Amino acid sequence: MRLSFRAVKQILLLLLIVVLFAAFNGSVYMLLTGRLSNNFSGTDQSKMVDVKKFLPFESESELARIDSSLKLTEDLPVLDGAAALVPVYAAIVDNVYPKGSVVYEGGVFSDDNYYGENFAADSKMQYKNTVRGYRAIVDGETDILFCAAPSSEQKAYADEKGVKLNYVPIGREAFVFFVNQNNPVEDLTVEQIRGIYAGEYTNWSQLGGANRVINPVTRLSGSGSQSAMDAFMGERKIAPKSPLAVVGASIGFSFRYYMEGMVGDEGVKMLSLNGVYPSAKNIRNGSYPIIAEFYAIYREDNENPNIPVLVDWLLSEEGQQIVEESGYVRIN
Repeated sequence: MRLSFRAVKQILLLLLIVVLFAAFNGSVYMLLTGRLSNNFSGTDQSKMVDVKKFLPFESESELARIDSSLKLTEDLPVLDGAAALVPVYAAIVDNVYPKGSVVYEGGVFSDDNYYGENFAADSKMQYKNTVRGYRAIVDGETDILFCAAPSSEQKAYADEKGVKLNYVPIGREAFVFFVNQNNPVEDLTVEQIRGIYAGEYTNWSQLGGANRVINPVTRLSGSGSQSAMDAFMGERKIAPKSPLAVVGASIGFSFRYYMEGMVGDEGVKMLSLNGVYPSAKNIRNGSYPIIAEFYAIYREDNENPNIPVLVDWLLSEEGQQIVEESGYVRIN
Protein backbone atom coordinates (compact mmCIF):
# COMPACT_ATOMS: atom_id res chain seq x y z
CA MET A 1 0.00 0.00 0.00
CA ARG A 2 1.54 3.32 -1.06
CA LEU A 3 1.31 6.37 1.22
CA SER A 4 -0.13 9.54 -0.17
CA PHE A 5 2.05 12.62 -0.48
CA ARG A 6 -0.03 14.24 2.30
CA ALA A 7 0.60 11.29 4.65
CA VAL A 8 4.34 11.38 3.95
CA LYS A 9 4.42 15.10 4.74
CA GLN A 10 2.63 14.49 8.06
CA ILE A 11 5.04 11.72 9.01
CA LEU A 12 8.04 13.88 8.15
CA LEU A 13 6.56 16.76 10.15
CA LEU A 14 6.11 14.51 13.19
CA LEU A 15 9.70 13.27 12.85
CA LEU A 16 10.92 16.87 12.63
CA ILE A 17 9.00 17.77 15.80
CA VAL A 18 10.52 14.77 17.62
CA VAL A 19 14.03 15.75 16.49
CA LEU A 20 13.54 19.39 17.50
CA PHE A 21 12.12 18.36 20.90
CA ALA A 22 15.08 16.05 21.49
CA ALA A 23 17.50 18.78 20.44
CA PHE A 24 15.82 21.26 22.78
CA ASN A 25 16.00 18.85 25.72
CA GLY A 26 19.63 18.09 24.91
CA SER A 27 20.45 21.80 24.85
CA VAL A 28 18.74 22.37 28.19
CA TYR A 29 20.68 19.49 29.68
CA MET A 30 24.02 20.71 28.34
CA LEU A 31 23.46 24.35 29.27
CA LEU A 32 21.63 23.96 32.57
CA THR A 33 20.90 20.51 33.98
CA GLY A 34 24.29 19.06 33.15
CA ARG A 35 26.09 21.99 34.68
CA LEU A 36 23.96 21.95 37.80
CA SER A 37 24.64 18.23 38.23
CA ASN A 38 28.20 19.25 39.06
CA ASN A 39 26.89 21.90 41.39
CA PHE A 40 25.75 21.55 45.01
CA SER A 41 22.97 24.02 45.38
CA GLY A 42 20.94 21.64 47.52
CA THR A 43 23.87 21.16 49.87
CA ASP A 44 24.22 24.91 50.30
CA GLN A 45 20.73 25.29 51.57
CA SER A 46 19.78 24.76 55.18
CA LYS A 47 19.49 21.03 55.74
CA MET A 48 17.15 19.36 58.16
CA VAL A 49 18.84 17.96 61.23
CA ASP A 50 17.81 14.43 62.11
CA VAL A 51 16.78 15.24 65.68
CA LYS A 52 15.99 11.57 66.26
CA LYS A 53 19.74 10.87 66.32
CA PHE A 54 20.14 13.16 69.33
CA LEU A 55 17.23 12.34 71.63
CA PRO A 56 18.02 12.13 75.37
CA PHE A 57 17.46 8.86 77.23
CA GLU A 58 17.51 6.76 74.06
CA SER A 59 20.21 4.07 73.95
CA GLU A 60 20.86 4.48 70.22
CA SER A 61 21.23 8.29 70.37
CA GLU A 62 24.55 9.78 69.24
CA LEU A 63 25.09 11.79 72.39
CA ALA A 64 28.15 12.37 74.55
CA ARG A 65 27.69 10.51 77.80
CA ILE A 66 29.81 11.03 80.92
CA ASP A 67 29.59 10.24 84.62
CA SER A 68 28.17 13.62 85.58
CA SER A 69 28.44 14.79 89.19
CA LEU A 70 25.54 17.21 88.62
CA LYS A 71 22.04 15.76 88.74
CA LEU A 72 19.05 18.11 88.72
CA THR A 73 15.66 16.90 89.89
CA GLU A 74 13.53 20.04 90.16
CA ASP A 75 13.37 23.58 88.76
CA LEU A 76 14.67 22.15 85.51
CA PRO A 77 15.56 24.95 83.04
CA VAL A 78 13.96 24.57 79.60
CA LEU A 79 16.75 24.15 77.03
CA ASP A 80 16.48 25.16 73.38
CA GLY A 81 18.87 26.08 70.63
CA ALA A 82 20.21 26.11 67.12
CA ALA A 83 20.21 23.07 64.86
CA ALA A 84 23.99 22.87 65.01
CA LEU A 85 23.94 22.71 68.82
CA VAL A 86 21.26 20.07 69.32
CA PRO A 87 23.95 17.47 70.20
CA VAL A 88 25.26 19.74 72.98
CA TYR A 89 22.10 20.66 74.82
CA ALA A 90 20.47 17.26 74.25
CA ALA A 91 23.57 15.70 75.87
CA ILE A 92 23.17 18.07 78.83
CA VAL A 93 19.60 16.87 79.31
CA ASP A 94 20.70 13.25 78.94
CA ASN A 95 23.50 13.55 81.52
CA VAL A 96 21.97 15.93 84.06
CA TYR A 97 18.16 15.74 83.90
CA PRO A 98 15.93 12.89 85.11
CA LYS A 99 14.17 10.55 82.70
CA GLY A 100 10.71 11.79 81.83
CA SER A 101 11.82 15.41 81.47
CA VAL A 102 11.58 15.21 77.66
CA VAL A 103 7.94 14.89 76.62
CA TYR A 104 6.38 14.46 73.17
CA GLU A 105 2.92 15.29 71.89
CA GLY A 106 1.10 11.98 71.67
CA GLY A 107 3.71 10.34 73.89
CA VAL A 108 6.23 9.42 71.17
CA PHE A 109 8.72 11.24 68.99
CA SER A 110 7.47 11.90 65.45
CA ASP A 111 9.69 11.44 62.40
CA ASP A 112 8.07 14.60 61.00
CA ASN A 113 9.39 16.62 63.94
CA TYR A 114 11.68 18.79 61.76
CA TYR A 115 11.42 21.98 63.80
CA GLY A 116 10.45 20.74 67.23
CA GLU A 117 6.72 20.58 66.56
CA ASN A 118 6.45 17.27 68.42
CA PHE A 119 8.01 18.44 71.71
CA ALA A 120 5.23 18.97 74.23
CA ALA A 121 4.80 22.35 75.94
CA ASP A 122 6.03 20.92 79.27
CA SER A 123 9.10 19.22 77.76
CA LYS A 124 12.40 20.49 79.19
CA MET A 125 14.02 20.04 75.76
CA GLN A 126 12.69 22.06 72.87
CA TYR A 127 13.93 22.64 69.33
CA LYS A 128 12.91 25.95 67.78
CA ASN A 129 16.23 26.60 66.00
CA THR A 130 17.90 30.02 65.95
CA VAL A 131 15.23 32.33 64.52
CA ARG A 132 12.34 31.14 66.68
CA GLY A 133 14.71 30.33 69.55
CA TYR A 134 15.79 33.95 70.04
CA ARG A 135 12.18 35.05 70.20
CA ALA A 136 11.40 32.26 72.68
CA ILE A 137 14.21 33.25 75.07
CA VAL A 138 13.12 36.91 74.98
CA ASP A 139 9.46 35.98 75.43
CA GLY A 140 10.26 33.76 78.42
CA GLU A 141 9.31 30.45 76.81
CA THR A 142 12.87 29.10 77.13
CA ASP A 143 15.29 29.34 80.04
CA ILE A 144 18.64 28.70 78.32
CA LEU A 145 19.23 29.07 74.58
CA PHE A 146 22.28 27.52 72.91
CA CYS A 147 23.19 29.62 69.87
CA ALA A 148 25.77 31.64 68.03
CA ALA A 149 25.76 35.43 68.42
CA PRO A 150 22.46 37.16 67.57
CA SER A 151 21.69 39.24 64.52
CA SER A 152 21.08 42.98 64.84
CA GLU A 153 17.34 42.31 64.44
CA GLN A 154 17.39 39.77 67.27
CA LYS A 155 19.20 42.24 69.53
CA ALA A 156 16.67 44.90 68.59
CA TYR A 157 13.78 42.57 69.50
CA ALA A 158 15.21 42.07 73.00
CA ASP A 159 15.70 45.84 73.40
CA GLU A 160 12.14 46.47 72.22
CA LYS A 161 10.82 44.08 74.87
CA GLY A 162 13.07 45.59 77.55
CA VAL A 163 14.87 42.28 78.06
CA LYS A 164 18.57 41.99 78.89
CA LEU A 165 20.19 38.74 77.81
CA ASN A 166 23.35 37.27 79.30
CA TYR A 167 25.68 35.54 76.83
CA VAL A 168 28.07 33.01 78.35
CA PRO A 169 30.61 31.52 75.88
CA ILE A 170 30.77 27.75 76.34
CA GLY A 171 32.54 26.55 73.19
CA ARG A 172 34.30 27.51 69.99
CA GLU A 173 33.74 26.58 66.38
CA ALA A 174 35.11 27.41 62.94
CA PHE A 175 33.02 29.35 60.47
CA VAL A 176 33.72 27.58 57.18
CA PHE A 177 33.19 27.93 53.44
CA PHE A 178 32.67 24.98 51.16
CA VAL A 179 32.50 24.16 47.46
CA ASN A 180 31.82 21.19 45.22
CA GLN A 181 34.45 18.46 45.59
CA ASN A 182 35.27 18.78 41.86
CA ASN A 183 36.06 22.48 42.19
CA PRO A 184 39.87 22.77 41.83
CA VAL A 185 40.00 25.67 44.30
CA GLU A 186 41.27 24.47 47.69
CA ASP A 187 42.28 27.68 49.45
CA LEU A 188 41.15 31.30 49.48
CA THR A 189 42.09 34.33 51.51
CA VAL A 190 39.64 36.00 53.85
CA GLU A 191 39.60 39.04 51.58
CA GLN A 192 38.86 36.90 48.52
CA ILE A 193 35.84 35.41 50.32
CA ARG A 194 34.59 38.88 51.16
CA GLY A 195 35.23 39.90 47.55
CA ILE A 196 33.12 37.01 46.26
CA TYR A 197 30.14 37.99 48.38
CA ALA A 198 30.63 41.70 47.69
CA GLY A 199 30.42 40.97 43.95
CA GLU A 200 34.06 41.77 43.13
CA TYR A 201 34.78 38.21 41.96
CA THR A 202 32.14 36.70 39.70
CA ASN A 203 34.00 33.85 37.97
CA TRP A 204 36.07 31.06 39.49
CA SER A 205 38.78 31.67 36.88
CA GLN A 206 39.58 34.91 38.73
CA LEU A 207 40.55 32.78 41.73
CA GLY A 208 42.49 29.99 40.03
CA GLY A 209 39.48 27.84 39.24
CA ALA A 210 37.53 26.86 36.14
CA ASN A 211 35.77 29.29 33.84
CA ARG A 212 32.49 29.08 35.73
CA VAL A 213 30.24 31.76 37.16
CA ILE A 214 30.38 31.91 40.97
CA ASN A 215 27.09 31.26 42.78
CA PRO A 216 27.54 32.71 46.30
CA VAL A 217 24.75 31.16 48.36
CA THR A 218 23.38 32.85 51.47
CA ARG A 219 21.17 31.54 54.27
CA LEU A 220 17.94 32.51 56.00
CA SER A 221 18.12 35.95 57.60
CA GLY A 222 18.46 35.58 61.37
CA SER A 223 19.91 32.07 61.22
CA GLY A 224 23.13 31.53 63.15
CA SER A 225 25.23 31.04 60.04
CA GLN A 226 23.82 34.09 58.25
CA SER A 227 24.38 36.26 61.33
CA ALA A 228 27.97 34.99 61.47
CA MET A 229 28.37 35.80 57.77
CA ASP A 230 27.02 39.32 58.24
CA ALA A 231 29.49 39.85 61.09
CA PHE A 232 32.31 38.45 58.93
CA MET A 233 31.50 40.89 56.11
CA GLY A 234 31.68 43.84 58.50
CA GLU A 235 30.88 47.11 56.72
CA ARG A 236 30.83 45.45 53.30
CA LYS A 237 27.43 44.58 51.88
CA ILE A 238 26.53 41.27 50.27
CA ALA A 239 25.87 42.08 46.61
CA PRO A 240 22.86 40.80 44.64
CA LYS A 241 23.67 37.66 42.68
CA SER A 242 24.03 37.63 38.92
CA PRO A 243 21.08 36.04 37.07
CA LEU A 244 23.67 33.64 35.61
CA ALA A 245 24.63 32.39 39.07
CA VAL A 246 22.04 29.60 38.86
CA VAL A 247 24.15 27.89 36.18
CA GLY A 248 27.38 28.59 38.03
CA ALA A 249 29.35 26.70 40.66
CA SER A 250 28.36 27.47 44.22
CA ILE A 251 30.14 28.46 47.39
CA GLY A 252 28.34 28.19 50.70
CA PHE A 253 29.06 28.72 54.40
CA SER A 254 28.22 27.07 57.69
CA PHE A 255 29.84 25.95 60.94
CA ARG A 256 32.43 23.18 60.78
CA TYR A 257 30.75 20.51 62.89
CA TYR A 258 27.29 21.18 61.48
CA MET A 259 28.75 20.72 58.00
CA GLU A 260 31.10 17.85 58.76
CA GLY A 261 29.54 15.90 61.59
CA MET A 262 25.78 16.43 61.36
CA VAL A 263 24.86 16.84 57.69
CA GLY A 264 28.09 15.61 56.12
CA ASP A 265 28.06 15.39 52.34
CA GLU A 266 30.85 13.65 50.45
CA GLY A 267 30.08 15.81 47.41
CA VAL A 268 31.47 18.96 49.00
CA LYS A 269 34.73 20.05 50.60
CA MET A 270 35.64 22.74 53.09
CA LEU A 271 38.13 25.36 51.96
CA SER A 272 41.30 26.37 53.72
CA LEU A 273 41.44 30.08 54.51
CA ASN A 274 44.75 31.93 54.39
CA GLY A 275 46.36 28.52 53.96
CA VAL A 276 44.85 27.05 57.16
CA TYR A 277 42.34 24.18 57.12
CA PRO A 278 39.40 24.35 59.61
CA SER A 279 40.37 21.34 61.74
CA ALA A 280 39.66 21.04 65.47
CA LYS A 281 43.42 21.39 66.08
CA ASN A 282 43.57 24.67 64.16
CA ILE A 283 40.54 25.97 66.06
CA ARG A 284 42.22 25.13 69.39
CA ASN A 285 45.52 26.77 68.48
CA GLY A 286 43.79 29.81 66.94
CA SER A 287 45.47 29.55 63.54
CA TYR A 288 42.23 29.25 61.56
CA PRO A 289 41.20 32.85 60.83
CA ILE A 290 37.43 32.73 61.51
CA ILE A 291 36.60 31.25 64.88
CA ALA A 292 33.20 31.87 66.44
CA GLU A 293 32.10 31.33 70.02
CA PHE A 294 28.72 29.86 70.84
CA TYR A 295 26.78 30.70 73.93
CA ALA A 296 24.48 29.63 76.70
CA ILE A 297 22.03 32.55 76.70
CA TYR A 298 19.52 33.41 79.40
CA ARG A 299 17.43 36.35 80.57
CA GLU A 300 19.09 38.34 83.31
CA ASP A 301 15.78 38.56 85.20
CA ASN A 302 15.12 34.79 85.09
CA GLU A 303 14.92 33.64 88.73
CA ASN A 304 15.22 29.89 88.12
CA PRO A 305 17.91 28.94 90.68
CA ASN A 306 19.33 26.16 88.50
CA ILE A 307 20.26 28.41 85.58
CA PRO A 308 23.51 29.64 87.20
CA VAL A 309 24.16 26.13 88.53
CA LEU A 310 23.89 24.63 85.04
CA VAL A 311 25.90 27.41 83.38
CA ASP A 312 28.72 27.06 85.94
CA TRP A 313 28.73 23.30 85.34
CA LEU A 314 29.01 23.88 81.58
CA LEU A 315 32.25 25.77 82.23
CA SER A 316 33.59 23.02 84.48
CA GLU A 317 35.73 20.13 83.26
CA GLU A 318 32.64 17.91 82.97
CA GLY A 319 30.65 20.46 81.00
CA GLN A 320 33.55 21.18 78.69
CA GLN A 321 33.98 17.45 78.15
CA ILE A 322 30.37 17.36 76.92
CA VAL A 323 31.13 20.22 74.52
CA GLU A 324 34.25 18.50 73.22
CA GLU A 325 32.75 15.04 72.89
CA SER A 326 29.78 16.56 71.05
CA GLY A 327 32.20 17.56 68.28
CA TYR A 328 33.10 21.12 69.25
CA VAL A 329 36.13 22.81 70.81
CA ARG A 330 36.09 23.70 74.49
CA ILE A 331 36.15 27.36 75.45
CA ASN A 332 38.94 27.04 78.03
